[in-house]
Amino acid sequence: MAELKIGRMVLGVCQTNCYFVYREGSKEVIFFDPADRGDYIYETLEKNGFRVEGILLTHGHFDHIWGSRKLRELSGVKIYAYEGEQTVCEDAGNNVSEQAGRAYTVKPDQYLKDGEEITIAGMTCKLIATPGHTAGSCCYYFEEDGILVSGDTLFQGSVGRTDFPTGSMGELIRSVKEKLFVLPDGTKVYPGHGEATTIGEEKQYNPFLQ
Repeated sequence: MAELKIGRMVLGVCQTNCYFVYREGSKEVIFFDPADRGDYIYETLEKNGFRVEGILLTHGHFDHIWGSRKLRELSGVKIYAYEGEQTVCEDAGNNVSEQAGRAYTVKPDQYLKDGEEITIAGMTCKLIATPGHTAGSCCYYFEEDGILVSGDTLFQGSVGRTDFPTGSMGELIRSVKEKLFVLPDGTKVYPGHGEATTIGEEKQYNPFLQ
């Protein structure tokens, strides 16, 4: 089976990483965290021959969802999120969009459970619940290809902030150590902001997790 490729767009006021995963030689993509301008995302992918087959959210903060409803409307696909994130996705106060000056909510078409596997366009990933940045933050793990889309749970040399509604630093640290640091060291980590890293690098060097 062809190996997975991952592309990135950096969008929105918070310079959010929006990833799209596809198989080499294929044009069907899973899109992660449409940060803003869903029409731009759709048109850019379409111009390059890509077709969105599903939208996955790592969490419900405004800077990860502002483009989600428009991208769903244009592509006609479903939005998925972790079931623990409903109160953030569907509440403009909890997802900080009100405070950011552009109140916004999104109701995913399907809420997934911790450990649930989802297959879209022949690509399978597992949802790993990692509460802390928000109550329902999660990561998506493509085991076969050693890819982890980590949202704002784990960054290169840092972790997500926890001073927004439903956040907890204690929970976040526990999530990373118990749910992510058990993955193979070579697992490539694609965070919601900044550059990619690996599980091994973060275990060894991340000052928040020593």
